[in-house]
This record gives sequence, C-alpha cells and structure tokens, in this order.
Amino acid sequence: MTDNSTSPARLAPPVGGFQEIDGRRVFVHRSGSGGPAVVFLPGAGAVGLDYFGVQQAVSQFTTAVVYDRGGTGYSDPLPLPRSAAAVATELRELLRAQDIAAPYILVPHSLGGLYAHRFAQLYPQDVAGLVWLDALHRDWDDFMPPAASLAAVERMAPGREQLEKLRPALREMYVELLADYPEHIRQALIDAKVGGEWTDAGMAERTGLAELATELQAGPDLPDVPLIALTVVGTDPAQQTLTSERTLREMHDGHARMDAALVGAVSRGEHRVLSDTVHHRLCFDRPDAVVQAVRDVADRARPSFADPA
Repeated sequence: MTDNSTSPARLAPPVGGFQEIDGRRVFVHRSGSGGPAVVFLPGAGAVGLDYFGVQQAVSQFTTAVVYDRGGTGYSDPLPLPRSAAAVATELRELLRAQDIAAPYILVPHSLGGLYAHRFAQLYPQDVAGLVWLDALHRDWDDFMPPAASLAAVERMAPGREQLEKLRPALREMYVELLADYPEHIRQALIDAKVGGEWTDAGMAERTGLAELATELQAGPDLPDVPLIALTVVGTDPAQQTLTSERTLREMHDGHARMDAALVGAVSRGEHRVLSDTVHHRLCFDRPDAVVQAVRDVADRARPSFADPA
C-alpha cells in the first residue's frame, strides 16, 4: 500500500506517494490503466516527476509509472552509487508491491539505460519492450572517443563548487523547462532541484558509470523485444564550452552508431534520430516523439501481452 505520509526531515512530494521496500520509502506515482505498463527510469540528477508530462500523455492509453530510485529525489536516502543489480531488484519489488502486472515497457533516459539493461538481464520475462531515450549503454566506450569515455565523463562532471555557482542559472532553466507543469508540482520541483541534497545525489550517481558498464558486460544482451531508440544529436551549448568541436562530432557519430547497433541486435528494433533538442531537454522539447515511441512499442508488444484485466 502506498503511504503518503512523510517525516519532517524529508520533502513531501506534490503528487504520488511512498511504497515501503526493505524498510525504506520509495517514491512512486502511477497514472492510467491497462497494460503493458510503462515505467520511466530517470537519468542521473533527474527525478521521476521530471517525466510527469510524458507520463500523463502515456497514461491516456496505458498504465504509466514514474518513481525515484532509493537515495534520489523524494525517496529515502541511501549511500550512492549503487550497483545496477540493487537498483533493478528495488524496481521489481516496487512494481510488485504496487500490484502492477508484468511484463513492462521500460523507458530509460540517460543513466537509466544501464539500470534498465540490468533489469532485463535479471528479469527478461518481465520486459515487454524498451524505449531508449538517449540512454547510456554498457558498450559506450567502444563507440566513443577516449575524451568521452565513461571514466572521462565521470571526471568532467561538475563539482559542488561549480554547481553552487550555477545555481541561479539552474533555477532559470527549471523555471523554463517546467513552465507547463501544474503550479503545485512545478514550484515544488524547482525548489527541490536547486537544493543541495538532490544535486549531491546526482553527482554521486555519476561516479560509478564505468563500474556499472563492467557489471552489465558480465551478463546477457537485451532480450529480443520491441525496441525503439531515440538518439539526440543536438548540441548542448554548455557542452560546446567544455568539449572541442571535433570531439562533439565524434560523440554524436558514436552515439548514433551505438544506438543503431542496439536496435540491430533485436528483431523488432527501430532507430529514430532527433536533431532539434539536446540530451537533458528531450522529454520537454519533444514529448511528442517520446510518447509516439512508447505508443509504437506498446502496440508492437500487445499481441504477445495478456492483459490481466
């Protein structure tokens, strides 16, 4: 059962509630009905409600779930980073505790891709389809220039002092990104996202990328389920100031080749390239592309999905 209470030390979510998992509270919000259920896996530094807009659109045709991994967002704190297996196990326990029937369509963004892959390795029977939102892949280093390896990405991540200086700019960015959200959700998210606790969690999760890739490489490939990968090739102005033009070009090319290989490894894979947004803005600038990809994967998965209802 979902518990909407909160301790004074923790932020109260503006929507959704908590599910107790292993004595900890995990934030979850579900909308819609029917199956297969769609589950969004946030990127590092993101939280479940960052995907609220696309969740609401997906909930018009099936069950849609957003949540915060333990140690992030509204969920209770945990030491970070965590293993992909720990995150995947937590997610499966959460979905079962919420009586959300498997199999699921997993929709990972950024870092969420590594966790989604581990979920699929451990519970392949619970995966009906995948929508890859410019997500990380275990073979990242095979496709990227050395300057953009996972270890290099960890080193390049901004530190606490840099983020402190960026705080006013981050607030402006969130005000703009969340402009269409209901006011009670929008303001609560903006205040929390510029606070130190969520920022620290995002930094901590980014410190274990190479280890996560190694963990995944020891396991099997993705199951042969419908998969659509959205690859973003727009250039983030912030990246341009930190990375050479040549490296950015090599990164875009490598990312496109990586996602093409990903969809080529399954029998019902499709690759869609978006040039009119950037990585962190994908679900805000192109919710139409995200929702269409989810709908298409759901349609392809349904013939083999027995809706328990």
